[in-house]
Amino acid sequence: VQLQASGGGLAQAGGSLIVSCAASGRTFSNYRMAWFRQAPGKEREFVAAISWSGSRTYYADSVKGRFTISRDNAKNTVYLQMNSLKPEDTAVYYCAARVHPGQSMGVTDYDYWGQGTQVTVSS
Repeated sequence: VQLQASGGGLAQAGGSLIVSCAASGRTFSNYRMAWFRQAPGKEREFVAAISWSGSRTYYADSVKGRFTISRDNAKNTVYLQMNSLKPEDTAVYYCAARVHPGQSMGVTDYDYWGQGTQVTVSS
């Protein structure tokens, strides 16, 4: 599957952004999807994940209550709505797809990755 992330940009602290990830090439609903992020000089970290049906979601503690992951299997797209943004949310955001059953927060447990989209939050 090929993943194409889009929608990043610049926001002020307290503002909102939504990033999207469009998938192509395979049956999208077969994949568990997730968002990760990587800030300069830091390791890539888990942000949120969603089950194939969208019925189960998982969040890193740092974004819980502020970010919402969702998916539209008819459009082969997964979204990350980011509210109450903080400067520490500044990073390149990557979408990822996992073939195997079950959710995971591990970078190495995901099989396909998008190219990333930059999110910058100013104070």
